[in-house]
Amino acid sequence: MRQPVIWLCEKLGLTLAISAGLVACGGDDNAQRLQITGSSTIAPLLVELAKSYEQEHPNTRIDVQTGGSARGIADSRQGLADIGMVSRDLKSQEQDLIAHPLARDGIAMILHKNNSVSELTEQQIVSIYTGETKSWSELGPGDGMISVVSKAEGRSTLELFLSYFKLKSSDIKAHSIIGDNEQAIKTVLANPRAIAYVSIGTAEYSVEQGVSIRLLANETVEASTENVANRSFPLSRTLNLVTLNKPTGLAADFIAFAQSPAAYPLIERQYFVPL
Repeated sequence: MRQPVIWLCEKLGLTLAISAGLVACGGDDNAQRLQITGSSTIAPLLVELAKSYEQEHPNTRIDVQTGGSARGIADSRQGLADIGMVSRDLKSQEQDLIAHPLARDGIAMILHKNNSVSELTEQQIVSIYTGETKSWSELGPGDGMISVVSKAEGRSTLELFLSYFKLKSSDIKAHSIIGDNEQAIKTVLANPRAIAYVSIGTAEYSVEQGVSIRLLANETVEASTENVANRSFPLSRTLNLVTLNKPTGLAADFIAFAQSPAAYPLIERQYFVPL
């Protein structure tokens, strides 16, 4: 099952430890430890990979914390994390880091299931997010004012959205600024007039679980894991683990496991596409 819980012990000033499905703050001082931080898109998958790895290596503790791809980059550079999670390709100014590709994912627009608008063109999406189009009635059979949901700075989903639609952060006229994909989905659920953009993997899983959202096609291409896999969906990305130097020891072994065929079922269970 997807949607593993990511426990936060920071409020207590303690360290998150995930061990074979059990959670503890603190942990065995004799255990080998691995610190992983970054993308909230990748984090649920890394939690599952960590559990599986720890079952085979009982003296290992892998800590997974979110905070966005920007945190994964910064923590890796500063030595605060052994591995960063970055849900996009590295930029030219980030080539001091080493990327270890893990999977592929897409980004799709989502609406509430009860929203009667069936499709949006790329120009209409731009018009909505720049505040030019304010009501659903301007786009078809829908009604009511549009509630625009966007991502916080430092989120790779925002960066890819802006790049794809050729926008700047200052162009976005959002009513809600959220962090992870689950927050975006909850915001749309709470407001049938809202629109958001999220990971296709996260959205597909939510739909399968009966959550009342719909994924919108990108022009004529259906937003689906299948179309991410066959590279026909244009707004897609590579999910990466990153390190400051060539990994050794526990970090190298865990990355090798995460990239191996043994990890493919866990990747697919998260509705991502193995490489």
